[in-house]
Amino acid sequence: MSSVDPRPLGVFDSGVGGLTVLRALRARLPAESTVYLGDTARVPYGTKSAEVVTRYAELNAAFLLSLDIKLLVVACNTASAVALPALRAATGIPVVGVIEPGARAAAARSRSGVVGVLGTPGTIRSGAYQQILAVARPGLTVQAQACPLFVPLAEEGWLTGDVPRLVAERYLLPWRGTGVDTVVLGCTHYPLLRGVLSEVLGAEVTLVDSAEATAETVARLLAAGPTRPAPAGKGEDRFYVTDVPDRFLEVSTRFLGTRVVHAEQVDLPLG
Repeated sequence: MSSVDPRPLGVFDSGVGGLTVLRALRARLPAESTVYLGDTARVPYGTKSAEVVTRYAELNAAFLLSLDIKLLVVACNTASAVALPALRAATGIPVVGVIEPGARAAAARSRSGVVGVLGTPGTIRSGAYQQILAVARPGLTVQAQACPLFVPLAEEGWLTGDVPRLVAERYLLPWRGTGVDTVVLGCTHYPLLRGVLSEVLGAEVTLVDSAEATAETVARLLAAGPTRPAPAGKGEDRFYVTDVPDRFLEVSTRFLGTRVVHAEQVDLPLG
């Protein structure tokens, strides 16, 4: 018989961006408790090799497993692109990345059969979105664009105005006339720039937030598995970082919607 499992969901990212995924999880599964780890000592992951990112991901997962989590959410596109097989082999619990849910949602929503993917250089270089989109909908045309400046813009709070608009226009110029009608926001920072992206791309282009699609996937896994999400109440959230938490706390409201009051600093092996 299925029963409520009080253990928390574990979530990790290289920094603050994964808080957008946590925000979506809170909205979809408010009764679930969570443990969030921001690997702020080693951010960013997007410029590092697949081997290094996988090692960091394994260390993050080991820490969260020590807190008795029941499911692991890899709230980082770069780590989701390269580390999921290793994590699934090592953890013994369900592991959900952010790439497959977002890619499948975009494949289903596109009318023209042309999907755009925006991501960090590491995510785009991995080809992970392109591969999943091809499987989800054979014959789909994919336009992929690395947008490294979007991350600092989001963290600095430059979400509107001429600067982010001009940056977005420069990145998206190659897509003009390609027929892109659906775009995956393939980095957890990018939902903060949804307004300016809609302005540049046009209202007829659908933006897919991988965070929301990931929360739906987690909800389905919990409902279908031996344990079920708590039926009522509000879960508790705990936050950990691998470097001094001041900056994390400062920008948390922008990504999470509410301010993180306390984050505990933890020391993980350097890997």
